[in-house]
Amino acid sequence: MKALIAMLCVLFAAAVFADTVSTESGSTANPAVHRYLIERTFAPGVLDGLDAATKAKINATNERYGVHWLMSYANANKTKTYCLYEGPSATAIRDAAKANNISVDSVTEVPVTLLPR
Repeated sequence: MKALIAMLCVLFAAAVFADTVSTESGSTANPAVHRYLIERTFAPGVLDGLDAATKAKINATNERYGVHWLMSYANANKTKTYCLYEGPSATAIRDAAKANNISVDSVTEVPVTLLPR
């Protein structure tokens, strides 16, 4: 649990530097774009084949749904990922994942950034 909390803190802090941040009050620069944390589970070895061409294909499919993949973190054995995305809705996030044939365990909107300082 501590590792998950630490990972979430890193995700939120990284969003600040990626210029995709909400203010402390929760408002966003573009209210039509929302930020989401997506949890996924993969079979062992599946992520080993994630190369530049595969990422480009995922990003091209995401564009059709107005979804933007910001970054992902994986556990040590690469069977679990926590991905930060922007998109118009949780439905768009799920639809893009389905079109990409990628699992989705959960989608959580994360509109508020909590900074460590």
